[in-house]
Amino acid sequence: MSESRSSIAPRDRLIVALDVPEADDARQLVERIDDGATFYKIGMELCMAPGFFELLGWLRRQDKKVFVDLKFFDIPETVARAVSRLSEQGAQFCTIHGNQSIMQAAAKAKSNGLKVLAVTALTSLDRGDLNDLGFACDVEALVLSRARRALAAGCDGVVSSGLEVAKLRREAPQELICVTPGIRPVDNDVAAGVGDQKRVMTPTLALQAGADYLVVGRPIRDAQDPRAAALAIQTEIAGALAS
Repeated sequence: MSESRSSIAPRDRLIVALDVPEADDARQLVERIDDGATFYKIGMELCMAPGFFELLGWLRRQDKKVFVDLKFFDIPETVARAVSRLSEQGAQFCTIHGNQSIMQAAAKAKSNGLKVLAVTALTSLDRGDLNDLGFACDVEALVLSRARRALAAGCDGVVSSGLEVAKLRREAPQELICVTPGIRPVDNDVAAGVGDQKRVMTPTLALQAGADYLVVGRPIRDAQDPRAAALAIQTEIAGALAS
């Protein structure tokens, strides 16, 4: 069963993306952030480096929550086995792509508190990209359709741009967990360039739209003082939740 939205600790709502090349780089960044964050995302780049699962274990020993963002996509049995093995590692979230049978297999295989999140539409994609991929519907319709299918399959939530979260909250069940990447604080100099993210939003606007968790990478990773950058976002999150 998915957690109540109101039960999420405010400081857990910030997920820092450890988008760095090596596990040692990730540890150093976590140590620099210190008490600025409790939740971290480890993804494909780190998975290709030595020590991925050792890093996951280290984060857990530091009392950090872990989001494993590998976007599993394969035949249902293979995805199910991957999710089952990951359930043994103490992660809180993992991501999957896929059709109904893949999502159902992943949801059935999860255990030990692991929550399965379906990817709706990557925040690096815009309307032109979706046209190239053969999706004739608009982005909001695609995201809502995938969210409904994910919940029907037994997934716990979705990864969705903040630009689509408001519609999800209006039309999808409230137990849906919404994790929103592409977050860019307005007053952060690093945020002047959005990089490969095309659909972005500020922390306050994303939370007001209904996001539960915010994934922030470059504005913290590339800041001169990552801890200060993380704490500034935590302050903004607390203010948004209190308003």
